[in-house]
Amino acid sequence: MKPILELSKTHEIKKLLRSLRLHTVCEESRCPNIGECFGSGTATFMIMGDTCTRACSFCNLQRGKPLPPDPEEPYKLLHAVKTLKLSYVVLTSPTRDDLPDGGAGHFAKCVRVLKEHIPSIKVEVLVPDFKGDTQALSKVLSSEPDVLAHNVETVPRLYNRVRLGSKYERSLALLRFSKELAPHILTKSALVLGFGESIEEIIQVMKDLRSVGCDLLTIGQYYQPSREHHPVVKYYTEEEFKTLEELAYDLGFKKVASGPNVRSSYKAIELSLFL
Repeated sequence: MKPILELSKTHEIKKLLRSLRLHTVCEESRCPNIGECFGSGTATFMIMGDTCTRACSFCNLQRGKPLPPDPEEPYKLLHAVKTLKLSYVVLTSPTRDDLPDGGAGHFAKCVRVLKEHIPSIKVEVLVPDFKGDTQALSKVLSSEPDVLAHNVETVPRLYNRVRLGSKYERSLALLRFSKELAPHILTKSALVLGFGESIEEIIQVMKDLRSVGCDLLTIGQYYQPSREHHPVVKYYTEEEFKTLEELAYDLGFKKVASGPNVRSSYKAIELSLFL
């Protein structure tokens, strides 16, 4: 019976999202956990559309010139969250280099609207790098999200092949600044494996993340969305993911999720249970 119930819940959520013209990263990124998450009544909302201004070689989002943010989106989001009876919400967005503040003001408004109307809600924001603009990040942090997430995604050596337009040091600096400005807000990042990185490089990234005070970490396997995307160089075993999880805890991360199908917002509420 469970698969049938999950299918029914998934259909219900998709119907609601279409009616409100809302997007989820679950659908846009072809996440392998979409059935499980939708079936349990949770979703990661992708605000400000589904079009990205960058061209990461592993990402399935469409690229091009995005539409302006919908000023009513925070209230549509509120309606969806209330309808789905969510207690923990993850908000993310495409990279919006076309906007003066990278979309930071829109992030902040969405968080404020949710917290104003649902005082008990917990909100996690997964933000782009805002081109290193600390004022933009400050704007997001001022809305008091419970978790500030920003993904480094891969090791620095592979950035020019995997994360075009992004800089490893800039991502680390964003996480460092978040901790300095709002130490009470948990910070989180993610690694996706399979692009050709070495174990030594993975461990160094984890050390780098801890050096800027990153609290939470997810580690998952890259699956190639199409022939046009970056190829999978290696598939990691369950044992390798377990070993990396243990190493991450040894380095001092408060919570770690590591496994082939783990994604940055997968079971986010469980990763943040100690909030």
